[in-house]
Amino acid sequence: MTKIASFNVNSIRARMPNVLAWLEEFGPDIALLQEIKSTEETFPRMELEAAGYNIEIIGQKNYNGVAIFSKSPMEVAETHLPGDDNDKEARYIEAITETGAGVLRVASIYLPNGNPINPKPRSASNNTEVISNHPPDGNLIDSKYFKKKLDWMERLLEHAQSLLTLEEAVVLGGDYNIIPQNEDCYDPEEWLHDALFHRKSRGAFRRLCALGYTDAFRTFHQQTGKYTFWDYTKRRWQKDEGIRIDHLMLSPQAADRLRDCQIDREPRAQQNASDHTPIWCELAL
Repeated sequence: MTKIASFNVNSIRARMPNVLAWLEEFGPDIALLQEIKSTEETFPRMELEAAGYNIEIIGQKNYNGVAIFSKSPMEVAETHLPGDDNDKEARYIEAITETGAGVLRVASIYLPNGNPINPKPRSASNNTEVISNHPPDGNLIDSKYFKKKLDWMERLLEHAQSLLTLEEAVVLGGDYNIIPQNEDCYDPEEWLHDALFHRKSRGAFRRLCALGYTDAFRTFHQQTGKYTFWDYTKRRWQKDEGIRIDHLMLSPQAADRLRDCQIDREPRAQQNASDHTPIWCELAL
């Protein structure tokens, strides 16, 4: 069996004791990390490799950053999401490793947040005039942040489709910054105007499923109240007011070997925790 986990650590250096404890206690065969917020120069490689992992990162100073930890040797296939040579943000890394049952391809993904959805009206300096950013028909214009999110998702869909032609076990794991369904949110009404819950975001996620990728968690769990993120404010963790935005999406070859998928709440309960908690799946590989 191969255990694959995804964990947005919200700064690897700030969470080092937490991450090391999780690696020791849970012991994933492959860990997909997001928001490491570190460059190669500042990444604590020695301590993490001492935990028994081969490590590949795509880093960025103070922001973003993704990594793959693997107990087995791996080969990096992609260091950026294909489709835009001008995209310099560290949001995607893909690697291949061999298992007893063949090739396993994994990617660590950190999708753009996308907020705010719409540009705010710009007020004149004397506050007597407001210049509208809305077109005459009354439909709101997507902000540059939301457009970036949707464009990034389009590129992911195109790349994910190309990976299906390889007929390999593929796991696209990470922080998608998308709440797929009402059941994945403590209060859908509160998120109606947020990019994470917008119909265009959820529609893009459904299209990924329509391509043939399986949401590993929903294979085993249909109930509400299962989350991977709790905001630091308003005592969201203490009141269990969370959202499910971290996902493990499996190609048909990986889904055929899926044996379990769970959310590990324990790391979120620790002192100095990330606002995310790991999600993991087990494949018969």
